[in-house]
Amino acid sequence: MNILYTAVATAVGDGRDGSVRSSDGLLDVNLAVPGEMGGAGGATNPEQLFAAGYAACFHNALRRVARRAEADVTASEVTARVGIGPTGGGTYGLAVTLEVSLPGVDPDTARQLVDTAHQVCPYSNATRGNIDVNLVLS
Repeated sequence: MNILYTAVATAVGDGRDGSVRSSDGLLDVNLAVPGEMGGAGGATNPEQLFAAGYAACFHNALRRVARRAEADVTASEVTARVGIGPTGGGTYGLAVTLEVSLPGVDPDTARQLVDTAHQVCPYSNATRGNIDVNLVLS
């Protein structure tokens, strides 16, 4: 693989109650365990950061696929929901739902675009076989 870009981020502090900063300083956020997991909340968390990255990456893949198919997805949106929970034996896992809105695109074309984007998206390729990813057309 020919690497085109490498993102660098460093986490410090107490893991989920620490902070993370990118090497260029554009991302510099505090982290907190969500209240739903027994933490104080009030700051972002790794699941939100993953959801933001996956939504943006998948949306870009969807728009690329749509351009090739000459489909108008101008009003498209992708919402990523990233859940975390115990998988047994003291380990945790993630589950993802990608909700895709394609107003004005017929359902069959929309399904084909979403399925193709799922094959193209780097996040989808990285998670395939490791995380359950549910694709929902809304």
